[in-house]
Amino acid sequence: MAKGLFRSGMIVSCMTMISRILGLVRDAVVANLLGASAAADVFLFANRIPNFLRRLFAEGAFAQAFVPVLSEIKEQQGDDKVRLFVAQAAGTLGTILLVVTLIGVIASPVIAALFGTGWFIEWWQGGPDSEKFELASSLLKLTFPYLFFVSLVALSGAVMNVYNRFAVAAFTPVLLNISIITCAIFLHDKFSVGAYALAIGVFIGGVVQLLFQLPFLYRAKMLSKPRWAWQDDNVKKVRKLMLPALFGVSISQINLLLDTMIASLLMTGSIAWLYYSDRLIEFPLGLFGIGIATVILPALSKLHSSKKSSDFQHTLDWGVRFVIFLGLPAMVGLMIISPLIISVLFDHGAFKDGDIDHVQAVSFGVMAYSVGLVSFMLIKVLAPGFYARQDTKTPVRIGIITLILNMVFNIMLAPFIGYLGLALATSMSASCNAYLLYRQLNKEQVYTFSRFSLLFTGKCVAAALLMGTTVWYVATQFLWQQWHFSEQVVLLMGLLALAGVVYFLALFLLGVRLNTIKNVMTAQSD
Repeated sequence: MAKGLFRSGMIVSCMTMISRILGLVRDAVVANLLGASAAADVFLFANRIPNFLRRLFAEGAFAQAFVPVLSEIKEQQGDDKVRLFVAQAAGTLGTILLVVTLIGVIASPVIAALFGTGWFIEWWQGGPDSEKFELASSLLKLTFPYLFFVSLVALSGAVMNVYNRFAVAAFTPVLLNISIITCAIFLHDKFSVGAYALAIGVFIGGVVQLLFQLPFLYRAKMLSKPRWAWQDDNVKKVRKLMLPALFGVSISQINLLLDTMIASLLMTGSIAWLYYSDRLIEFPLGLFGIGIATVILPALSKLHSSKKSSDFQHTLDWGVRFVIFLGLPAMVGLMIISPLIISVLFDHGAFKDGDIDHVQAVSFGVMAYSVGLVSFMLIKVLAPGFYARQDTKTPVRIGIITLILNMVFNIMLAPFIGYLGLALATSMSASCNAYLLYRQLNKEQVYTFSRFSLLFTGKCVAAALLMGTTVWYVATQFLWQQWHFSEQVVLLMGLLALAGVVYFLALFLLGVRLNTIKNVMTAQSD
């Protein structure tokens, strides 16, 4: 079990790393094409809404409700019943998504007005930026159908994950990035506004991802004709678990969307700065936090079905240790070398236009988001502790609390420090979310942070601080801002290598070994 979780986690992380690297390449292409212009703000806005709904309904609420029920059916009733349940879930979910998608495409002006309030007001008053609202409405018609395709992709991926075939679902997002990059390169000069090429890439990416997964479902003997089954007992159970889960693990996405609404009222560039900042945070979050969360939910669901409460506790503790082990150095590293990373990835083409130092603006955003990076990761591990036990009501209560806190923090900070206040408010609310999730798990005697993990965390903090100090000192010895792109890339690679060597060497000297990370039962044996 222990080695299987670690190996599966590494597989997902490796595949996710490929996707995230291509995602950064995609963002570099977008930055080069659109910079931090009004068109960039609008495209990122139009892309964020279907992505928000995807994470809320598909990867968020649906996956967290679907996987525990699917695991329970697999353990207790066998593959034939699983195959039927998958067909029923696909038919029911697909029908609902098709209706929602059609409504979204038709009502795109209403959605643009709702979430881009500042642009709608400008358009209504005939202001100088009124074209933002019209462009947002048009782009949404192209990006919104992505929700339909990618939600079915998430369903397919959940089935593969329950059968321990993690690589397929983890690799699939690579195809979206390839589609956007390809369309950006070959279609951007076909439109007066390059954002249309990117929106087409999003649409094509959704179709390609779904087609890619179908053969793997067929090989797993899980591909059957979808059927409507709204009243089926298992589908009803998913529905019951799904409704409160809408505000559970996806609460950070709701916070980001609220940030987008407020940012539309701020100066031009705010949405783009927040987006690029968030993208850098998403790299370690997706690589480590989501990677471990992907493998830990099926494992916890199986342990709960088997009534192995002790193993449940140790598996959660291992997940927490793992994200701390990788999250702390990622947090410190991003805070220190984010200006160099941003310069290498984005500081080209249209991104350099204007009098504003976009590199500095984005790096400040990265620092503000980095404050909550470990908390973002912990949420991904702690929330499955509830969902695996088919408890979706507790996370929703906590989610509502943190959603309110996020808005309070936004109101407190945004008027004074603008978009940085939005990023910092998201980090603060995420920290509150992680704490409340842990406190409730501890109160229910489901999970207690072990003494071994506390000592391990102390060692990780010491190693991360030593790493950060070393990298900061070395980085300050160079005037890299005046260097050419290739020289900056070499320096960045060197600093990343140095950071890795210092961090892992420090942990080794403090007594941390590979088995400490791999073994779920380490705390028990120590």
